[in-house]
Amino acid sequence: MDHLDRAREVFDVEIAGLRAVSDQLDERFVHAVEWMSETLAARGKLIVAGIGKSGHIGRKIAATLTSTGSTCVVLDSVDALHGDLGIVSDGDLVLLLSYSGESEEMLNLVPALKRYSVRLVALTGNPDSSLARLCDLTLSVRVPKEACPFNLAPTASTTAMLVLGDALAMTLLEARGFRKEDFARRHPSGAIGRALLLKVRDIMRTELRNPVAARDLSVREALLIMTRAKAGSVSVVDEEGRLVGVFTDGDLRRHMAADEAVLDRSLGEVMTPNPVCIGGDALAVEALRIFDERSIDDLIVVNANQEPVGLVDSQDLPRLKLM
Repeated sequence: MDHLDRAREVFDVEIAGLRAVSDQLDERFVHAVEWMSETLAARGKLIVAGIGKSGHIGRKIAATLTSTGSTCVVLDSVDALHGDLGIVSDGDLVLLLSYSGESEEMLNLVPALKRYSVRLVALTGNPDSSLARLCDLTLSVRVPKEACPFNLAPTASTTAMLVLGDALAMTLLEARGFRKEDFARRHPSGAIGRALLLKVRDIMRTELRNPVAARDLSVREALLIMTRAKAGSVSVVDEEGRLVGVFTDGDLRRHMAADEAVLDRSLGEVMTPNPVCIGGDALAVEALRIFDERSIDDLIVVNANQEPVGLVDSQDLPRLKLM
């Protein structure tokens, strides 16, 4: 077997493992989500504990829960018995991760946790294990086999545990009414924060950088306005200042090829009517989507009265690092 065949076999084994765990989902998953939601609503927190590879997966699950609005901390299953149990409070819910369900460290931790008024939920591949019997609820992550050729190294099982954690987090997110704006507040930095927090009004060109001309103005005069604004287009407005069209560098080139007198024509004669526009309160990432879909260079920003109040130039987007 060559390397690519072996790699694809690993994918196949792990995908099969995920399908198996998906088929095992039942009302116990629903109860787990309800318990987690109730815990958070009562100002309690979620706690994740695991050992070995399951411990690594637990840290990722805790991070996902926290980033999506569900307060969650990691409890080291060894250090817990040497003082770290101080993070546990009555009313919390603890997710205990152990594929075998027989890990000594996890079994030693359970009696200490039971001294508190907490709910214990096991994520294990063995629903009949000692850990499962000690917990209030068990979610099965049993997979047909590991991707390891010796069926020993945790591979498909840890993937399944991770995905089950994601399923809990995403289901809990929706159950608690977590919104995109809430997500943005927890990710103020980086591409996610910029994409979710930055508005069109934050990036648009305004005042002298926003070229606007009446539709009875000549193309020659409009070009001077565009030049002063260092822009490739001009917004064309009617007598009441409402947007009625746009005239661009591209329009000029196309008209000059067929009409040498275009410079003396009015903008109303040569403009493109009903141009694509956007509101200032729209997300900046929405402007990016419009640029991609419409293949335009400039996007006019209008207010509630359809007056052009700004301009988004596609050349400004790379420096914003929206994606």
